[in-house]
Amino acid sequence: MKSIRSLSIIALLCLVSTACDKDYLNKTPDEDLTLKDVFSQRRYAESFLTNMYSDLPQEINFGNDWGFNPFVNAADELDEPFTNVFGNLMNTGSWTPLNNPLNPTPNIWGAMYQGVRKANIFLENVNNVPMDDSERARWIGEATFLRSFFHFWLLRIYGPIPIFDRSLQTGEDFSLFNRRPIEECAQFILADCDRAASLLDIKLTPDRYGRVTKAAALALKARILLYLASPLYNGNSDYANFLSADGVPFFPSEYSEERWQQAADAALACITESEAAGYALYRAPDNDPVRNYQELFVIRNNPEILFTREVGVFSQLEYASNPTGMGGWSGYCPTQELVDAYEMANGLPISDPEAGYVESGYTMDAHPHGYHPAGIRNMYVNREPRFYASINYSGAQWHGRGIEFWPSGLDGRKGGPDFTTTGYLMKKFLDPNVDLIQGRFSSKAWIFFRLGEQYLNYAEALNEVAGPVSDVYHYINAIRDRAGLPPLPENLSKAQMREKIWHERRIELAFETHRYFDCHRWKIAHVTDNQEIHGMNIAAGASLQDDSFYQRTVVEKRVFVAPRHYLWPIPQVEINKNLNLNQNPGW
Repeated sequence: MKSIRSLSIIALLCLVSTACDKDYLNKTPDEDLTLKDVFSQRRYAESFLTNMYSDLPQEINFGNDWGFNPFVNAADELDEPFTNVFGNLMNTGSWTPLNNPLNPTPNIWGAMYQGVRKANIFLENVNNVPMDDSERARWIGEATFLRSFFHFWLLRIYGPIPIFDRSLQTGEDFSLFNRRPIEECAQFILADCDRAASLLDIKLTPDRYGRVTKAAALALKARILLYLASPLYNGNSDYANFLSADGVPFFPSEYSEERWQQAADAALACITESEAAGYALYRAPDNDPVRNYQELFVIRNNPEILFTREVGVFSQLEYASNPTGMGGWSGYCPTQELVDAYEMANGLPISDPEAGYVESGYTMDAHPHGYHPAGIRNMYVNREPRFYASINYSGAQWHGRGIEFWPSGLDGRKGGPDFTTTGYLMKKFLDPNVDLIQGRFSSKAWIFFRLGEQYLNYAEALNEVAGPVSDVYHYINAIRDRAGLPPLPENLSKAQMREKIWHERRIELAFETHRYFDCHRWKIAHVTDNQEIHGMNIAAGASLQDDSFYQRTVVEKRVFVAPRHYLWPIPQVEINKNLNLNQNPGW
């Protein structure tokens, strides 16, 4: 009989003894707690609940496997020079069930199921805690949400997954727990979202910032339903022969427009209840569009945030995003494809002859609001405000001087692994008050859900159901207005509006771990992730106004094999534990 690997309670809470330590004289009283002891006192039970939040993935970390976020690097928005990151294996097509991820302990599969197990243990024991019933209900809501969150984070990567609604004992036959069809998985997760929403407050008091809210549960529900309505999950013929052990298709074979309606309804419910409670799109005090967007990711507990992982001081993001000449690593390098996707200030794409985009030459004028200095390449002039809040480029002012990415510049490649591969660095998420040289950092939070995403979710789903009706325009234009852009043109067709919405998601949600999953659920990743990516010619140029630097140069040819790469392979170490787990198609 094959048994589930036991997760020790000490690993879950660092309170409960595994009875392996024989040096009893060195123990504190807390170290000998049993599971029964933990849930006999409120303070221990609360510590257990708090510990569950530590299993939320550290998506703020793009560069290490333990961050569980290779997705930004594996999308067409970013490149990393570091060779030992899993996203680079994905980009070259050299990942397999055996190296998924590079460090197999823990892998994403195991880590998320560890979170599920903690949630189940908590839910099975919380009624034993002597406490106020209203507070207990809130705790149950938090744990139920976290269980749904961990399950969904697995589903969006692997597709059909085993569902666990209870904790398993060490002697149980793990092989009985197999992957379930997408619809069944989703219904379980959605039911958890509904239960959590019924038990949680819509908004937190400042002392509980970072905890789960009803708004978070509504946001997760809306995102799940948006995914289920999308082409990867809705009538995808690629998986017609992908069946469960009992012969049931893992994916629905027929397209359903009703799924888009359900997604629209869920997103609107999230928006309506959240705004009634005081949530709103963030705007800076002076409503400057660059600051509107930049500060959204720096100002803690701002009114747009629905749920975050509190990270504390996390210097790696600042080091990886800052130029080498300023003490950084030049590691998070936006692609030319993303840079070109930012519109002009007049709201037109750079490919439009009326946009006013100029590729060559240099400007003699600084931006009137200080968005860029004089002397920079014309290709960076008069771009939309989110560009200046998100991208650092040669000549951009940062920490008191212009950035120099050409070889002889202060921030150019000098040998070694730390250099920008594209001639750009990610500016989004950076706190301008951080100083690497002085060792001055700020506390960070990673936003999992925010109101702006829900605007985009609602507009996308509603457009698929009803076309570009007034509400579609309203919510897309609200995002654009906050970013200082004009409204979309009137009388767009459904297909034209779909393109605009896809574009708006690409820019508004850049680097937030959406692009990878959007391209997958739309079934366009075999195009976007299967092409050459480009940057500036970082091997040429001797000054800011040296034309040889500003030549589009191939950085990498990326590999995407459809349909294999639309779903991750289940790690072989997990299949070895349960030989009844079906591997995903193509792996």
